[in-house]
Parts: sequence; C-alpha cells; structure tokens
Amino acid sequence: MFASRVESLLALLDLERIELNLFRGTSPKSGRDRIFGGQVLAQALVAAGRTAPEDREAHSLHGYFLRPGDPAIPILYEVDLIRDGRSFTTRRVRAVQRGEAIFNMAVSYQVPEPGLEHQVPSDLPREPEGEPYEVAIRREIARHGVVLEADDRRFDLPIEVRTVGGLHFAGASVEPPFTQSWIRAGGQLPGDLRLHQCVLAYASDLTLLVSAVKPHPVGLTTPGFRTASLDHAMWFHRPFRLDQWLLFAQDSPVSARSRGFARGAFYTTDGVLVASCAQEGLLRYRPPQPSAAGLHSAAATEER
Repeated sequence: MFASRVESLLALLDLERIELNLFRGTSPKSGRDRIFGGQVLAQALVAAGRTAPEDREAHSLHGYFLRPGDPAIPILYEVDLIRDGRSFTTRRVRAVQRGEAIFNMAVSYQVPEPGLEHQVPSDLPREPEGEPYEVAIRREIARHGVVLEADDRRFDLPIEVRTVGGLHFAGASVEPPFTQSWIRAGGQLPGDLRLHQCVLAYASDLTLLVSAVKPHPVGLTTPGFRTASLDHAMWFHRPFRLDQWLLFAQDSPVSARSRGFARGAFYTTDGVLVASCAQEGLLRYRPPQPSAAGLHSAAATEER
C-alpha cells in the first residue's frame, strides 16, 4: 500500500520540462479544494535542482505561500538563475497558476566541503513510537460522523507519520507547544540526496503547525478553526535518507495576531541532526454561529 503511494509521490515530483528553465507539475486527484503546501514546496525544489550544477546539494530554502493553489489545473514553475559561484549556486522559483504567482522560493546550493562541526546534545527517543497519523484521523472522522476539511489532506500519505502522544484534535485540552513525530517514506527511495531533500520538504509541512495549536483550546478538527501555511524555511545540515526513520522534533515559541510560529528539527535514530525548518502559519478561529448554517464550509474556501 505505502509502496504504491511512494511511487505516486515520485511521479508527482517528476516535473515536465517545457522550456530550459520552465517546468510543469500536476496535483493528485484527492478532492481537496486547494493544493497541499508541502507538494508545492517539494515541486519547486525539484525545479530548482534541475537547473543547478550536479556537484552541489541544497543547503537552504525560503518560500512564501501567496495564494491557495487549484489542484484541478497544472502549476508552472519558472526558475530564475540568480548566480553560479565557485562554491554556491542561488535559484529563485516562482509557481504560477492562471497567470498569478501562488508561491515563490529562493534556494541555495553548495559544493560539499569539510569544516568545523558541532551539535547541541539532545535527549530524544531513539525508537519509533506513536499511533499512525491516518489511523488517528479516521478515528476522529468516525467520532464526528463527517469528513472535516482539515482532515482530507492527510489520507493516502506517501509518508509514514507516527506522532508521539497523538495529535491535537477538537476538544483536546490545552497542552505545551511541543510535538514529536516519527517520519519516513513509505517505501525505498533512489539514492539521490536531492530527491530525499525534496521528499523531506514535502513531509515537513504535514505536522509543523500542530505545536502552535496545542497551547489553545481548539484543535485541528474544531469547526470554524482553519490553518494555512504562510511561509516556510529549511536548512539541510547533513546527508540523510528519508526511507529510514527520522524524528521530527517541533516546538512553537509564539502565536500572535492569528499567526503561529513553529520550528522543527530532524534527527536520525542515532541522534544526528540532519535538517531544520521553520514556518509561520495562519491560525484563524471563527466559531460557526448556530443561525448561520454552512458558515464552516464557506470559511474553508476563503482567501487568506
């Protein structure tokens, strides 16, 4: 089951080259009303990598989600070749639908070179644990008796996700702003490091904002509560394989003005820090009024 999903993800990331620095991507037919942010992030990184020298690996990216993407139509990825230096390469990617930018991103690549290394000691679990993400989501849907908009992106994942202590659903109690999730691709991936980086970019948008929601008396499936990624940054510190377990340690130091800020760090089972990320996301809570039937469904498609 997972293997076929991984094959589908790899096909999703195999962009069509329609000009030297212009690529076309598509979205899976999932029934969602908007494109999952991790998909655009990963596809944009693929597009940038197709134009970068082969001897360099991505070390950082910074992207902004500008408009909700429409999964029914293709996405064009325009790559701007900013600079090719002796050690570093810089690319800018613009994702376009209907003539408008839905996402833009800057990516930097570096020729690998030895140098000073250190890492802050970490006291983290070394063995995967936690309930599979999709099992928890399906149980929540059964409890509510309806499919809520916040859930549908989480089905048929090509990534295995196991969140320690469970997720923050409707009716959940207020908790500290920390989350730990074990993640890995649902099948074996090719050995190309750049591909593993793209798949990690995809996975990094799955649970990151959960830690920003946990300190509040709402949950991911609370009617009238909506989240959306606003920007996303990643740093790749060391080589890794995402078809092996990584611990995704996440925290949220602050939420304010309907925006939540979250940070994440990816560790191998040996405790080696291989990548980091940060994101700010929309946390909008507009409780549905009893006299306004359909308010929740209308809010699901509003422009942020």
